[in-house]
Amino acid sequence: MSLARILKVDPQNPQRELIREAGLAIRRGELVIIPTETVYGIAANMLNKEAIKKLSAIKQRPPEKPFSLHIERKSRIEDFAKDIPSSAYKLIEKFWPGPLTLVLKAKDDCKIGLRMPDNEVALKIISEAGVPVVCPSANISGRPAPVTFSEAIKDLRDLVDLAVDSGDTRLKKESTVVDLTVEPPMVMREAAIKNNEIELTVGKKTVLFICTGNSCRSVMAEWLLKKKLQEQGRFDIEVISAGILPLAGLGATESTLKLLQKEGIDASSHRSRHLTAWMIKKSDIILVMEKAHEDKVLALYPEVKNRLFLLKEFAKIKENNLNLDDPMGKGMEFYEQTFAVIKEAIERIIGIL
Repeated sequence: MSLARILKVDPQNPQRELIREAGLAIRRGELVIIPTETVYGIAANMLNKEAIKKLSAIKQRPPEKPFSLHIERKSRIEDFAKDIPSSAYKLIEKFWPGPLTLVLKAKDDCKIGLRMPDNEVALKIISEAGVPVVCPSANISGRPAPVTFSEAIKDLRDLVDLAVDSGDTRLKKESTVVDLTVEPPMVMREAAIKNNEIELTVGKKTVLFICTGNSCRSVMAEWLLKKKLQEQGRFDIEVISAGILPLAGLGATESTLKLLQKEGIDASSHRSRHLTAWMIKKSDIILVMEKAHEDKVLALYPEVKNRLFLLKEFAKIKENNLNLDDPMGKGMEFYEQTFAVIKEAIERIIGIL
């Protein structure tokens, strides 16, 4: 193989034509050295057998041991992995883009490593390639992972086709690798992110309350549970709320604010939010106000069935109707009745968290 072509790409303002050239090279099966925030890597088209064969030879890796994929968007994990646990979404929310590789169950039931690098040049090249991109560190097996371009190109100049010089890497450490196919999750390699950070993130439960407009029922439940947890010195639980059909950005209703004020809670900073897939998928317990909400969530995300409950199931009631009707537009007495049921339910919920 002839010596690699070298492209010098500005890390702050990547030149579009050079990004296009690197992406096209990967797509057609060439091996391309690219920067990330951790170390330099060798990017290759996962779908090109010859490219993977050459890469395996450089890395002295057996064919049955797959390379991790680098992706350009968080949502791409669902293109390659299945049975993704809520812990994955928690870690992605906190650390991606960034120096964290997650090992998940692949579509074929094997394992797959996935990472979204925090490097604009890398993300643009991967996006431009338009194919699944593997990207192990740009070093011969047994040698240190390169954190500068000169280190990366030193032993690979005649083994790769193209090399992108974008200066020194920012972190100068490899990514931390966490296996989420086992329970509890296992840190396979501690590097840029420390074990305790992973454990704290994975160990933090998320409780999600859902109603229609996220201005009264779910607001009462969210703020009341937060207060109870704070009183118990519990900081290992995240509490959030959202609406299926909210007018995003609106505050809580006046009646809701008054009821919460009586409990010593100032919820004036609340702003309604639209329910998102990410909220659902990262939550450990999902509590809805009506059967219609439950049906909506299950229609979109059937995999969360075992985490989804009607809030009223936790209240001390003796009726078959488990809907907690919307007090919006009704009088203060109706709000008070609704709030009483929510308080009852919260007392039981906090006992099992």
